[in-house]
Amino acid sequence: MRILLYFLTLGTFYSFGQKLIIKENDSMRIEIEQLPNAVNSGFNDYAPVVTADGLELYFTSRRPLTEKEKKKNIESRENIYHSSLEESTGKWLDATNLPENINAPGRYNSNIAISNDGQRLLIYQDDQYGNGDIFESYLKGSIWSDPHPISQVINSDAHESSASIAPDGRTIYYVSERSGGVGKRDIWKCTKDENGNWGLPENLGPIVNSKQEEESVFIHPDGVTLYFSSKGHTSVGGYDVFRTTNVNGTWTKPISLGEPINTIGDDLFFVLTANGQTGYYASSRDGEQKDIYQIRFIPKDQKKIQDQPKLTVLKGVIRDEKTKAPLEAKIQIIDNEKNSIIGEFNSNSQSGKYLIPLPAGKNYGISVTAANYLFHSENVDIPDTANYQEIVRDIDLKKLEKGTQIVLRNIFFDLDKYSIKPESKNELDRVYKLMRDNPKLVIEISGHTDTQGSAAYNQQLSENRSKSVVDYLTAMGISSDRFQYKGYGEERPIISDTDIAKMKTQTQKDKANAFNRRTEFKILSNQ
Repeated sequence: MRILLYFLTLGTFYSFGQKLIIKENDSMRIEIEQLPNAVNSGFNDYAPVVTADGLELYFTSRRPLTEKEKKKNIESRENIYHSSLEESTGKWLDATNLPENINAPGRYNSNIAISNDGQRLLIYQDDQYGNGDIFESYLKGSIWSDPHPISQVINSDAHESSASIAPDGRTIYYVSERSGGVGKRDIWKCTKDENGNWGLPENLGPIVNSKQEEESVFIHPDGVTLYFSSKGHTSVGGYDVFRTTNVNGTWTKPISLGEPINTIGDDLFFVLTANGQTGYYASSRDGEQKDIYQIRFIPKDQKKIQDQPKLTVLKGVIRDEKTKAPLEAKIQIIDNEKNSIIGEFNSNSQSGKYLIPLPAGKNYGISVTAANYLFHSENVDIPDTANYQEIVRDIDLKKLEKGTQIVLRNIFFDLDKYSIKPESKNELDRVYKLMRDNPKLVIEISGHTDTQGSAAYNQQLSENRSKSVVDYLTAMGISSDRFQYKGYGEERPIISDTDIAKMKTQTQKDKANAFNRRTEFKILSNQ
């Protein structure tokens, strides 16, 4: 991600208001503004973390919490607070403290990371010896679960102070004083395998870690851009914010975000929304007290607009098809080219909402499953040249009952062929598992084409493709008497030729024809 590089080349104009700092040239405008009293207090407020869409903010504050502290107007221990951004007004709602199962009485409690979808919170808590460990909590509906230590592999006898969750949900970047590092506090990385086991911690090495102290690490939703604060490198005073990018497995030399983001005081806890336009951090720029500031990056020409993160945010609500009641469902993200699951997430059980960042350059299969429902599949193909975009896709799950029909979006064939491509494996395995787990299920597999080519050719091609799917499943051990296969050719398009003809661009028409080329699954019996 390159948008912040342009900040370093600005340098002609400053405007200081009471709480607003502006720096700009012909191509970029940067605004730094102290967050309002709904968030900041008269005490230290810091460690902001935001969801990828920038609508939910968690932060740490030393403001008085107990009645005794409030009466004496004295600072409290660290506690975690939450505020939401009201989209209609652009205003932050009054912050509220999280419950006691998160803010443990008598301990220092600080948020250090929130997952991109806001469903997983990482927390720092101290122990009786003054060391701190990383704990995690999950949002179940509107209730945060009791925190538990993230892992004995990640936590050590030394001090772990901050962390960030990578977009795959399986990788954690964190700061630790553990032995084996470059300096006193270093940035480390730990990844969980497909069986749920954490691998050994990996130090990011001397390019990223200086001999001084690193702190407050943040991995952007693009999965390759890492922000952190450091007293080393080219710090102008205290902690400064730096950025490094992972290019083909190697981290680039960290670059300072420069002034006026960095000051002679401590500048920490920088985070950035998925679109790269809004950042937050804590700074003591106005004195010893830390406050939370918002940074807006406003490109002023087309080139800078196109320089947004190469990232797609897929979000929406998962519901029951008939009742429209929200559902908690498991969402798997598959790299279709590698046939591997690269991330697993859950929609919120109360709202049904989900949010998943998808870095550019992959063909993604999306599988949504819930108990007693047919799985739902989506395909999102994002070229590596794609600019930032948000796709809103509400998903209605269908019950396992006669007549229910779904499209298998991640079964692929070469043009004019009926041999199944290898990247279809994960989708076919899901059908196999469904049939295995529901032994009374009888289904029809049907093939469908667009209207290009003759009707007779399309009919035969669609029938051959549906037969290929059935042959694959029977070869895996499912009885052939539980399947029917049928080709419908061009008879049942989702998008009509009339509607396709009205489309303005050939790209739109090609996508519509591709949408009509599909394999479907229909329940004939479940008794």
